[in-house]
Amino acid sequence: MLPCNAPALTSVAAWGGAAFLLVYGALAFRSAVRPGSLHADNPADARDPGTLTGALSTTLAVSLLNPHVYLDTVVLLGGVAAQYAPAQRAAFVLGAGTASAVWFFGLALGARLLSPVFEREVAWRVLDVVIGCIMWWIAVGLVLGQLAGPH
Repeated sequence: MLPCNAPALTSVAAWGGAAFLLVYGALAFRSAVRPGSLHADNPADARDPGTLTGALSTTLAVSLLNPHVYLDTVVLLGGVAAQYAPAQRAAFVLGAGTASAVWFFGLALGARLLSPVFEREVAWRVLDVVIGCIMWWIAVGLVLGQLAGPH
């Protein structure tokens, strides 16, 4: 964990994050009780992709208008990169960019390979339970860290 000169802000962020994760986990557990399924190859569920220009415009809008892009890239990666000496920042940026590319191409490939699995409701139930458990585990860690006080 990075040192912070504003312990009250760190505490608010930890408690807020824990609350968010508890709610997010509860929603995942609720989804496990009422799962859906993926029918990627079902023409009745398919949407018309439209034109190439429309698809590219939508992709750019979803990418560039997404606040997480800026939070992750500028705030998170920028904060981590700032810890390195200027000569090391280029290597950090190259490594972060490579890891990002591998991650997102892996997600795309995994989605393609796992789409038949997620046509079954039981797969969604398992995934939602795993997500709920992870969210609650992280939330409990945040709460216990706050209850333990400063180190």
